[in-house]
Amino acid sequence: MSMRRLRITASIAAVAAVATGTLAVLAPMSSAAAAVCATAWRSSSVYLGGALVSYGGHNWAAKWWTQNEIPGRALVWADRGVCDGGEPSPSPTPTVTPTVTPTVTPTSTPDPVGFVVTQPQFEQMFPNRKPFYTYTGLVAALSAYPGFAKTGTDTVRRQEAAAFLANVSHETGGLYYIVEQNTANYPHYCDRSQSYGCPAGQAAYYGRGPIQLSWNYNYKAAGDALGIDLLRNPYLVENDSAVAWKTALWYWNTQRGPGTMTPHDAMVNSRGFGETIRSINGALECNGGNPQQVQSRIQSYQRFVQILGTTPGGNLSC
Repeated sequence: MSMRRLRITASIAAVAAVATGTLAVLAPMSSAAAAVCATAWRSSSVYLGGALVSYGGHNWAAKWWTQNEIPGRALVWADRGVCDGGEPSPSPTPTVTPTVTPTVTPTSTPDPVGFVVTQPQFEQMFPNRKPFYTYTGLVAALSAYPGFAKTGTDTVRRQEAAAFLANVSHETGGLYYIVEQNTANYPHYCDRSQSYGCPAGQAAYYGRGPIQLSWNYNYKAAGDALGIDLLRNPYLVENDSAVAWKTALWYWNTQRGPGTMTPHDAMVNSRGFGETIRSINGALECNGGNPQQVQSRIQSYQRFVQILGTTPGGNLSC
């Protein structure tokens, strides 16, 4: 059975709810009635959906997970109106913008297996990741799908790696969440109609890992493909970094989801980043379903290709 029913973490679902309208844009108040300024925005801080900051004399509310995106210049921030009495807004940390062509190619040598993302680049992409999501675990998982980020030109390889990591970043809040946060959902991922049932228990198949693998039939399919008994031991996905990364690569390289091709095929056949979004969560986000979530994924992808010293290509949206 395909991954069409893959569930998003409760945290990401909550972010989507915010992005679809629970944060209204308020008209700026007059200076006489200005609200008290929230804590000043910091470029190095990570903000989840609903977080309130001040910048440039206004309060701003985050619609979803964000870091180093300046209020007033990015869709992730909703203007909550003029404020007064806060500390001066900090100057943003200088960053490379989309209009600047990177002048320095990656300075670190790729790892021994030839992965186009070096460990310093990985750490730059995910400065607030949980220690569980190790670079070593990711590199160890690459052997399961040797065509990943090694097919086509050097540009295509870097674009595929950036696309995979951008989608994973969106699904996990920057590699912050390891397991699904809404524990009330845990008993709902056992499909008893499957002949093999749920040998690990009714509530054992909740979302885990970089792609938030869920449902007993998906653990069975991924485990069969990887030669790991995940049906009987789904907890490996939250306890073994390499296994967790392998489940994400399994989906990326073999599953079409609600799309028409695997994300791997989309990138190596020049169909563009937008097609990877369609394959992962297109039923909810593409064709106008949730353009703000799509834009969030695109922004991560654009940042990651810059870190890898390449360009994003075309067809970024779905």
